[in-house]
Amino acid sequence: MDLPFKTVLNSVPGTEKIAADFSKIISPGDVVCLYGDLGSGKTFFVKAVCENFGIHDVNSPTFAIVNEYSGKVKVYHFDFYRLKNTGELLDIGFYEYLNDKEAITFIEWSEKFPSILPENRLEVHLEFAGELKRKIEIKKL
Repeated sequence: MDLPFKTVLNSVPGTEKIAADFSKIISPGDVVCLYGDLGSGKTFFVKAVCENFGIHDVNSPTFAIVNEYSGKVKVYHFDFYRLKNTGELLDIGFYEYLNDKEAITFIEWSEKFPSILPENRLEVHLEFAGELKRKIEIKKL
């Protein structure tokens, strides 16, 4: 997969294929920010990427704020949806998570707090393109 990358996904297997390709170009130390409306497939995409690292218990961290997974790599999975301010992230040691160079960090609803995101990151934008279709754009900053 070359970045930037853009396509329209028509199916679950199509999304899983893109996630598998994406999993080959990310590595520990990377931060992946996910953008998209509710139901656009952010958690599904994280779950599909993690499957390629032998992690099969991925679920939305909406109420936990962060989930930690272990497989071939360590993964931190954040969800900013319910957060009201960055103080809540600082209280749980957000920057310590980001500075863990042995883990890949995924952040859903990244747009809520752009000021705390690292400059060097990957962005995955998911957008509805029909009832079962999604536009996906992946870029590296």
